[in-house]
Parts: sequence; structure tokens; C-alpha cells
Amino acid sequence: MQKADKIYLIGFMGSGKSTTGRRLAAYLNWSFLDLDEIIEKNTGMKIRDIFSEKGEEFFRLSESAALKETEFVSNTVIATGGGAPCFGRNMDFMLGHGLTIYLSLTPDKLKERLAKSDGKRPLLKGIGKENLEEYISAKLEEREKWYLSAKLIIDCNKTSFQGLCNMVKKLII
Repeated sequence: MQKADKIYLIGFMGSGKSTTGRRLAAYLNWSFLDLDEIIEKNTGMKIRDIFSEKGEEFFRLSESAALKETEFVSNTVIATGGGAPCFGRNMDFMLGHGLTIYLSLTPDKLKERLAKSDGKRPLLKGIGKENLEEYISAKLEEREKWYLSAKLIIDCNKTSFQGLCNMVKKLII
């Protein structure tokens, strides 16, 4: 692989893409972009309002457009939405334009994290805490075929942030 000048972080909601992305960008002395922030800027709407007023299809189209805006950035870590790799040809785009990293967590760990985010995640609206792990497991199973095509798969249960940084440095230099 030739030197990557951008990194796309993918994974299920709650896997730490934005937090890890900001830290990794600082570590590499790169810029950081969050697709959700680009979507909100482009549409003038909050993500939850896009889902409730325009629907998921409109959101996914906006997400694809925001992703395409990253084509010409360099030295940038990009946090994507959990469903971004699964829509249209988004995963192919990311694989062709940078280093893709899947931040993998088990459904029970994701449940722990997501149980604290009441009301902040549109796709979890109406799913009670008692059904959360079942929902996560089903969605994860549906999405993993895209996630597992990433260049680097990080088991976040076993890999430290420093371990991630060491692996990334080997791949981008």
C-alpha cells in the first residue's frame, strides 16, 4: 500500500470513532473531520432533526455527499457514521481514498456505551434498554460484511490507543 494521507474510522455507533479520531489526529499532528459535523453544516440541521423531518434516506444521501467532500483533503482523520460504509458505494470510496480502520467492539460493550446516550442517537429512538443488545447484535451482523473489509481491524477490547497508533504509523509511512 502506498502512503495514506487520510484515515477513515468505521464501526458501529458507540465504538469511539469520534473520540479516537480526535486523539489519533492529534497524535499524528493531522486534521480531524467528523462526517456528522459536515452533514450538519451542509444541511443547516442537527442529525436528529434530519432523521425526524427528512428521514434516513435523506440522511444517507447527505452522508455520501459529505464523504465525497473528503476526497481532496490530506493528513486528515475522518470519523464516519456507523452506517456510512453500508450505503451505496461509500466503502469502496473509502478503500480507494485512504486507510480504513474498523473499531470493533462486542455487542455487550456497545450496549454499555449506548445505554448512556438516551435521545442522542436517532436510530435508537424507541428501542428500550431491554431490547438494546438484541438490536445492536442484529444491526452489527447486518453491517459487519462492510466493516470487515477495512484495511485494519482493531479489537477495541484488547488494543490500547498506543497500540492503535503504532499500527497506524506502520501503515501510513
